[in-house]
Amino acid sequence: MKTLASASRYKGFRFPPEIISHCVWLYFRFSLSFRDIEEIMAERGAVLTYETIRQWCLKFGQTYANKLKRRRPKTGDKWHLDEVYLKINGKTHYLWRAVDQEGNVLDILVQSRRNKHAAKKFFRKLLKGLQYVPRVIITDKLASYAAAKREIMPSVKHRQHKGLNNRAERSHQPTRQRERTLRRFKSPSQAQRFLSAFGPILDHFRPKRHLLTARDYRALMQDRFLAWNEVTGGKAAA
Repeated sequence: MKTLASASRYKGFRFPPEIISHCVWLYFRFSLSFRDIEEIMAERGAVLTYETIRQWCLKFGQTYANKLKRRRPKTGDKWHLDEVYLKINGKTHYLWRAVDQEGNVLDILVQSRRNKHAAKKFFRKLLKGLQYVPRVIITDKLASYAAAKREIMPSVKHRQHKGLNNRAERSHQPTRQRERTLRRFKSPSQAQRFLSAFGPILDHFRPKRHLLTARDYRALMQDRFLAWNEVTGGKAAA
């Protein structure tokens, strides 16, 4: 059944799943542009255009990310929430992000405000996607969090302290790096679409290496590449 589903997903594409999934992996895992990937694939004998790679990332990136999210273990019960500004077409927007105590990205949402209404919308998105209520949430001292939390999650413990929220603040660093590579996001929808796929794929291939021995790290990465191949319906690229 899975083989048939994978075959139908790639029906009509000239290149096999191994090439498509490899290009998507390169784009979301590393700070590469579509033209960079075009050149890498040309060196390996696959002649395709950067526009083809862009279309593959748009079509398959979120699908792969959703499947990886369904495979990951249950996330933690301590949520760290933070928002960071994004400059899009000269206007300030805010990227809301939640991570658990292990640093796993739970969800993101790009909005034009950071008021109570925006915080409530983000809380609802988190609860709908994760389908469980946390034990405690940790935020900075933005008043919007407390106001929204009283209505959406009144029973959840809330700690507001900037020093306690370093884990969420550090989680923005990969986004800033990719923002520079992309020469800023072109629209709120583009930022939302890219970051929704970027987070789960990046997390999947970036385990906490400093906590693992070299042998354990290699074994874990082998398992994660196997999971990636099962999710994408392909095999390792030659």
